[in-house]
Amino acid sequence: MRYRIRHLTRYRYQQPVTLRHHTLRLRPRSDGAQQLLSFALAVTPDPVRQAAIADTDGNSTLSLWFAPDPTDRLEIVTTAEVETYRSNPFDYLAEPWATTLPIDYPMTLKRVLAPYLTHLDAPALAPGVVDLAQTLAHRVDGQVGFFLTALVSHIYETCEYTNRPTGNPWPAGVTWAKKLGSCRDFAVVFIEACQAMGLAARFVSGYEEGDSTLLERDLHAWAEVYVPGGGWRGFDPTHGLAVSDRHIALVASPFPAQTLPISGTTQQGSQVGSSLEADIRVEVLDA
Repeated sequence: MRYRIRHLTRYRYQQPVTLRHHTLRLRPRSDGAQQLLSFALAVTPDPVRQAAIADTDGNSTLSLWFAPDPTDRLEIVTTAEVETYRSNPFDYLAEPWATTLPIDYPMTLKRVLAPYLTHLDAPALAPGVVDLAQTLAHRVDGQVGFFLTALVSHIYETCEYTNRPTGNPWPAGVTWAKKLGSCRDFAVVFIEACQAMGLAARFVSGYEEGDSTLLERDLHAWAEVYVPGGGWRGFDPTHGLAVSDRHIALVASPFPAQTLPISGTTQQGSQVGSSLEADIRVEVLDA
């Protein structure tokens, strides 16, 4: 699949502010599942300097620095063309030692995956999510592939979606108790359930094709699990499916806060009110 994505973000400030350093995570990644064909960035006011920087997870981010001139708005527009290739999300053979739970990772691999194996934002996994993971693992006799598909389907079938345009993901235990959440909330539940079973998992921010008759989109979130023999594989609990060629990933991290599309500060900080407008359009160019 080939897509053109236009993502506009506009901040309006109640009084002029001085913009400090900003980080953009709006450049689609390139890997075995997708390739970035073109990318353009327009920023108002013009930054005095910008640089492409690879973060600790290998994501391509953009750093912007601005002149100390007050402004009452910040507008960022990115336009990208991306080609996706993974029509079959199960086009791999798992390593023989990694087909049943618990997976006994080799020490070198375990060290690399350490940030994705432990929930680092809370002292313990939510008991309800642990129960969910153990129940499903028992139901599929510990088969890793069946566990992942059962988990993504069960969250989709059990929980009700609600649109929350802004805000941090809810704790997994809260989302699971409510059986309600946004895409980022469901992704966190999926990640913690995987970690409860010793599977490395991380949070992904990006876009999805959705209804091709509608151009407008919201930023989407899902999860990736590291499957030995298959690498990082995406699962979208909002839609109850394994990710194929109809999702376009921007960035991935064990920390959802490290996937925010735009982060930065102003000299006046949080004392100045602002409004946020976003417009995302995803167009299918070639199926």
